[in-house]
Amino acid sequence: MGAMSNVLRIPAARPADAVAHYAARLSFQADVSDVHADLEAGVTGLVLVDSRSLPAWRQGHIPGAVHLPTSEVAARAAELIPADATVVTYCWGPGCDGATRAALEFARLGRPVKEMIGGYEYWVREGFPVRTGAGLIRRPADDLTAPAGASCGC
Repeated sequence: MGAMSNVLRIPAARPADAVAHYAARLSFQADVSDVHADLEAGVTGLVLVDSRSLPAWRQGHIPGAVHLPTSEVAARAAELIPADATVVTYCWGPGCDGATRAALEFARLGRPVKEMIGGYEYWVREGFPVRTGAGLIRRPADDLTAPAGASCGC
């Protein structure tokens, strides 16, 4: 008699349910590699919003992002974000709900929105550029988040 499986204790979802689930997840989020690729390609109709505080923004932010702290979204979104743009929010990283809260505020305003999973932390860890008071900098990619010198290809 084999050991009881922790993985199979609850059976996998039916394929049709899995399709609906994963498609829904991707409609709510984007990863840093895809956001980076779109920014590099000059994709239009997308606005990246940094929802962190001013001190955090000054410490470093993604080039091209709009600084709009979560607490200011309702009051300032109309002046800063084109009405027809899809908003992609980010905050510190996976241990922070700031981007989720900002995305909720944009959704309440009737704006199409996605959250950039991994946030600023994974942007930096994947070796993408950030703007600081000293200018544009890039840290080496962390080999636990991205293969050295390459895209993950996923």
